[in-house]
Amino acid sequence: MKQRSKRYRAVTKNLPLDKVYSVEEAAALVKKCATAKFDETVDLAIKLAIDTKQADQLVRGSVSLPHGIGKTVRVVAICDGAEAEQSRKNGAVEVGAADLVDKILGGFADFDVVIAHPAMMKFVGKLGKVLGPKGLMPSPKSGTVTDKVATAVAEFAAGKIEFRNDKEGNMHLVVGKASFEEKKLAENIEAAVKHIASLRPASLKGDVFVTNIAVSATMGPGFRISINN
Repeated sequence: MKQRSKRYRAVTKNLPLDKVYSVEEAAALVKKCATAKFDETVDLAIKLAIDTKQADQLVRGSVSLPHGIGKTVRVVAICDGAEAEQSRKNGAVEVGAADLVDKILGGFADFDVVIAHPAMMKFVGKLGKVLGPKGLMPSPKSGTVTDKVATAVAEFAAGKIEFRNDKEGNMHLVVGKASFEEKKLAENIEAAVKHIASLRPASLKGDVFVTNIAVSATMGPGFRISINN
């Protein structure tokens, strides 16, 4: 059995952790239990009833939350011409074409999101072994391969987030910081859950798509949220 810290035991004392809460209740409890000396990140965990061995049941995409995620997202743009110039203005930390691909292959990794123009994929393909294991490989499904690179840069820099299920059918999304107002945190959680629910694969059998939802801060306990499949 995992040994919990004294701080963890103190914040969870008298809290029924096996209870299922409304989004508003869960947001309030997450804030209450976030007692670390830093602004804890709030993570949403969703369990999906998908068969991850079936390619047509994999869930991947991106979503803009109404109140952002409370952190600066470092975006790089692989493009040229007018899109490159506008991407710099929109907040990209690095912009380039084949030269940027070579820089990443050479070890540059100071970024959170990579956005590429379709015309650049002939260069970007080289990055599969570097970006793939990190979940950073650009993809049309996640909105990171687009002919509107500059627009995507602005969206991701403002807090648009990517998501994808893991091999167990779990998904984790950052939905804010513990310092967020309770209402804003709840609205972010609701927006993320609603968006994920809308991505139910057509080939999925049965009535249930989402089997479990929980939200927690970095150092705090998880609180289960009621599900509406």
